[in-house]
Amino acid sequence: MVYHIPISPIVFPDPYGGDDDGLIAVGGDLSVERLELAYEHGIFPWYSYADCPEPMWYCPLERFVIIPGEIHVSHSMRTLINHHRYRVTWNQAFDRVIENCSRLRRGQAGAWLGSDMIAAYRRMHDRGLAASVEVWDASGQLVGGLYGVTLLDCFFGESMFSLVPSASKLALIYLARKMQQCGGKLIDCQLETPHLKSMGGRTISYEEYMDRLYF
Repeated sequence: MVYHIPISPIVFPDPYGGDDDGLIAVGGDLSVERLELAYEHGIFPWYSYADCPEPMWYCPLERFVIIPGEIHVSHSMRTLINHHRYRVTWNQAFDRVIENCSRLRRGQAGAWLGSDMIAAYRRMHDRGLAASVEVWDASGQLVGGLYGVTLLDCFFGESMFSLVPSASKLALIYLARKMQQCGGKLIDCQLETPHLKSMGGRTISYEEYMDRLYF
């Protein structure tokens, strides 16, 4: 059953009562406080801003994740990294990364990264609760990257983009290695894709997911 949640108080229903696709609630807002509570329980907003007047909140009971130490770096990616064609940075151009992610999806059916979502994650970034990875070419042009929420020593990935081949893969490898160095526990990929599966992503239960967040 999908619940309609109010603006106040900031609450979410039991994820075990949601739809088969993980939809558990509609409504509320995109305040920092609500987003922080959501991610702390494995819940995230995802909705077509052109079609839905209110946020829709998901919490799938099967979670697709990458454990930082399990990142798979293919031979071709190792070769690309060793050639030093690109420079990768942490949290140096958050606004530009999220704008590029939005631009690539703008006009597509079901596009979800609209102005309200962008503003919400910028507020999270201002509070130190969201970060980006950037990939730059030799001329200093931003050619790829990703962004997400940073809580509980985990990274909740939201979106990525590539303007050249393999740029988003470089960003993800950099993220995983940085998390390994810092004791990061988990990268939440939200949705399974062949791209992410090839890089070591796997499905775990919601119970294991929550255990990894808090233990």
